[in-house]
Amino acid sequence: MTATTAADAAYLVAALLFILSLAGLSRHETSRAGIVFGIAGMAVALAATIGLASRSIAATGISLLLAAMAAGAVLGLWRARRVEMTAMPELIALLHSFVGAAAVLVGWNGYLDVEHRGSAQTAVAGELLRIHHAEVFIGIFIGAVTLTGSLVAYGKLAGRIASRPLMLPGKNALNLGALAAFAVLTGFFVAHPGLGLLIAVTALALLLGLHLVASIGGGDMPVVVSMLNSYSGWAAAASGFLLDNNLLIVTGALVGSSGAYLSYLMCRAMNRSFLSVIAGGFGIEAPAGAQAETGEYRETTAAETAELLAGASSVVIAPGYGMAVAQAQYPVAELTRLLRERGVTVRFAIHPVAGRLPGHMNVLLAEAKVPYDIVLEMDEINEDFPATSVVLVIGANDTVNPAAEEDESSPLAGMPVLRVWEAEQVVVFKRSMAPGYAGVQNPLFFRDNSRMLFGDAKQRVEDILHALGGAAGAPGEGGGRQLVRSEVG
Repeated sequence: MTATTAADAAYLVAALLFILSLAGLSRHETSRAGIVFGIAGMAVALAATIGLASRSIAATGISLLLAAMAAGAVLGLWRARRVEMTAMPELIALLHSFVGAAAVLVGWNGYLDVEHRGSAQTAVAGELLRIHHAEVFIGIFIGAVTLTGSLVAYGKLAGRIASRPLMLPGKNALNLGALAAFAVLTGFFVAHPGLGLLIAVTALALLLGLHLVASIGGGDMPVVVSMLNSYSGWAAAASGFLLDNNLLIVTGALVGSSGAYLSYLMCRAMNRSFLSVIAGGFGIEAPAGAQAETGEYRETTAAETAELLAGASSVVIAPGYGMAVAQAQYPVAELTRLLRERGVTVRFAIHPVAGRLPGHMNVLLAEAKVPYDIVLEMDEINEDFPATSVVLVIGANDTVNPAAEEDESSPLAGMPVLRVWEAEQVVVFKRSMAPGYAGVQNPLFFRDNSRMLFGDAKQRVEDILHALGGAAGAPGEGGGRQLVRSEVG
């Protein structure tokens, strides 16, 4: 067996492990095994790559390769240990940008090694040379779009860039024009490759990626992260063609296709067009005054909420990003355990885009040991709200906004939401009356059956636990409901 055939066999094993990893990650119960399969696959792939490279690269090159791997491993472990779950979405977006940057660098290297220097013309000759031209151009385009698109997504998720969509005149025409220009430039490059064309397509793709994501509103950012995951996969596959690496091609195709399918499912859940995600065509700007709605809201206390829960037959908890920020999943899990022990039916309602990342809430609840069987998706529980005694909305906002169904001018119009307002009583945990991530006010707060419980979500849930234990409410809380006039703006 030669070194090449041994590496190909190892790559096949790694590819199978990656497929098993994706299958494992599709279910809560097998997710840990899925992660182990993925780690094992990457270890096999790295070992095979280093072993193959050692046959043709000098010791200095291998030393540099190992040093780069060590630096990356140290950086990755450091970030993994320090990152909070609330910051996981922006970290993933940032990692996608690394994949895009790598694809751009691989493409430029392919051009400089073959088309520009001509030193490897004998290895890529005839009709294959034109195919190589196309691989270089397309790989750089996909990588550059992924790079800047991911950086903009990171900025929006991290709060460094405003979440509202960038509404340039004729934005769809700009996107379509950029794609048309790319097609024309590709034809010219395949026929007559040149450094100027490569610079032009790199700049075009960087600007397109920036505009595609900047024109999408913050409320739709979870879909964008999923779509960028798909882009990063196709960028990796393009790099695989350039490097003649079958594992990169297979792995990139797996990531690209699974990311695209997940984006499609999320778009269906949000009533968005899949094609509009790819084109950056959605993201409605909030109308003037959308944040300044005036209404009467009713404030409640932890003690009163505990009374509601004690007398309830069924409780649904709808978590959102605010639960992650407050790290309230552990007291929420304890509250769930206590209520179930008292005979109350408790379930969780998970919106497909709750949080800032697909599956964000599921991961938090699994981390707190909430049983998988009571964590239900929106389609599984939406019809049950009319028969629910109490709904606790903990840190969710846009995903429980009735304006999505009742106000055609809302930026959320058409997006399926959790119909929590149909329950007998709704308690909303919030720090203030500020609007959600999409930048619009929520009429749910002013409904007759809704009560606002202000403060840190973790502290308020702990106060409820304290009250359910038979003790008095938290210090400083009043005893009666207050009717308050809200002037939000």
